[in-house]
Amino acid sequence: MVDRVDSNNNSSSAASRMLVDGAESGILLFGITPPRLSTAPERIREITAATLARLDVLDVDGLALYDIDDESDRNPEERPFPYLPTIDPAAYHADYLGGWDRPAVIYRCVGKYTEAELRTWLRTSDTGQVLSVFVGASSKDKTVRTRLSEAQDLRREVRPDLLLGGVAITERPEEHLRLLAKQEAGCAYFISQVVYSADAAKSMVSDYYYACRERQLEPKPVVFTLSVCGSVKTLAFLKWLGVHVPRWLENSLRHAEDTLAESYQHCLANAQDLIAFCRKLGMPFGFLVESVSIRKVEIEASVALAAEVSALLGRGRASA
Repeated sequence: MVDRVDSNNNSSSAASRMLVDGAESGILLFGITPPRLSTAPERIREITAATLARLDVLDVDGLALYDIDDESDRNPEERPFPYLPTIDPAAYHADYLGGWDRPAVIYRCVGKYTEAELRTWLRTSDTGQVLSVFVGASSKDKTVRTRLSEAQDLRREVRPDLLLGGVAITERPEEHLRLLAKQEAGCAYFISQVVYSADAAKSMVSDYYYACRERQLEPKPVVFTLSVCGSVKTLAFLKWLGVHVPRWLENSLRHAEDTLAESYQHCLANAQDLIAFCRKLGMPFGFLVESVSIRKVEIEASVALAAEVSALLGRGRASA
């Protein structure tokens, strides 16, 4: 990691420009999970080179690096895919992504880390290129090393210039009130859980937008996460994670001849719907197209979806 940068330069940093300027017309991020912790260094370099080659053809504003945690406490049912630890996203960014010259959103599941570990990372992160999203515990009963509120206080003390984001769960009742509380705690933007119900996302954004107007606050950008679903097992995993998939869509995905193609078209339709809605409302927004599968066909579908969303945002032709 780099030495601490001068916080006075933050107003002109790439991260700030992306967040402040990009959200009017629509931010576009591409999200990935770092390689598994057991992966050999040479293989990590191969995976990273392939990822950067794919990203090179996309007009995205930044890269999101997920922090994976064991969330078995959130759901007593068996996890459709086993939990496999991955490389710390901050370490992956520092050690392997030197070829990435745009901003990176580094997720931090803060409950995994001690206060000392978070303090060290905050002190050494480059706020010119790095943003973060702090994620709290997956359930109220989970034992954690650092609570979300403690991590937010620590960031305010150590690195107030680090642009901090929060998680938005569009289907959760009264979510707009949680967004307001996170905004008060220092969040400059929000990234949603995977969206498969545009109606739920629009309702949350509408509630948040008008609550901000009531309180004479500037609404912060909401970035909607899109994720293709390549199989019935992936659909089960989305539901296990708490993603609301409307029953009619679940039926369509289960009975489709090509589940991946069906979900792809739905993600694209949701993007069109949300772009029109946010622009009409005057709400700053964006999209995060995630690629978390190891299957080549799903990775390629994610890249193609990002290219099409880029075109919908007015950035040129969908060429991927």
